[in-house]
Amino acid sequence: MAKNFKMLMDLAKKRGPKKVAVAVAQDKDVLQSVKLAMKDNIIIPILVGDKEKILEIGNEIGLDFEGVEIIHEIDGTLGARKATELVHSGQADILMKGLIDTSIIMKQVLDKEIGLRTDSLISHVAVFDVPTYHKVFFVTDAAMNIAPDLLHKKGIVENAIKLAHSLEIETPKVAVLAAKEKVSDKMEATVHAKELANMNRDGLITQCIVDGPFALDNAISKESAAIKGIESPVAGDADILLAPDIEAGNVLYKSLSFLANAKSAGIIIGTKAPIVLTSRADNEESKLNSIVLATLMASKGE
Repeated sequence: MAKNFKMLMDLAKKRGPKKVAVAVAQDKDVLQSVKLAMKDNIIIPILVGDKEKILEIGNEIGLDFEGVEIIHEIDGTLGARKATELVHSGQADILMKGLIDTSIIMKQVLDKEIGLRTDSLISHVAVFDVPTYHKVFFVTDAAMNIAPDLLHKKGIVENAIKLAHSLEIETPKVAVLAAKEKVSDKMEATVHAKELANMNRDGLITQCIVDGPFALDNAISKESAAIKGIESPVAGDADILLAPDIEAGNVLYKSLSFLANAKSAGIIIGTKAPIVLTSRADNEESKLNSIVLATLMASKGE
């Protein structure tokens, strides 16, 4: 069980470095996180972008360019395309967003010729390390799928399970969140929760335990669950919190980040390779944690 990001970093170091193609790399915060990841020997970067600006910023922050490949491309869209192509062709294990809009890089990811699309649903998974909880936990989906239906939620859960396994969480516990614990036809999230739990029971979602509906308190607090008479192996011990929609997921994500001072990481999965798609509001530590997460996902099964 991973209790914090230090344990995840140690696991990433143990598995060895992965190649990361950084799209439009001339960004100070991104290069700073690359520098830290290189220092811990968890990545080998390929920097795609304006070489002059990359070198200028890198020298400013003390980035050691020895052994670092830089592919010069001034045009942002072409830079994002080249970085994506490197991952598509197997020359890199991870794609990382630099100084480029998310919409532009995702267009390359979805490109039929050089993209990273698979048969799986593409989703976002955030991982949090909060002092008030006994282990790291996931929140999904807070950034990609706006109003997922039942089958989309199944895909989101299955993606998160794969990530959990790469973090050596053998049987992740999935709490399907809603506003109440009882199923009501008037609240679709509760109906979906019960159906997802049934899918798990019937062997349609495997290698995990899925239960719900849970309000947030009884998903993460055994005391709260006991007060409400909820008996479930997931109650108070959830590894994965499945949000009912993007609004709920995003609010939870940002509440943890900005009010609870949580350490966090986030990646896009369901693609051929993990994508580090951090926000410009994310701090240096969060970007580094996201790289750690991506390297663990990229090395699953090794």
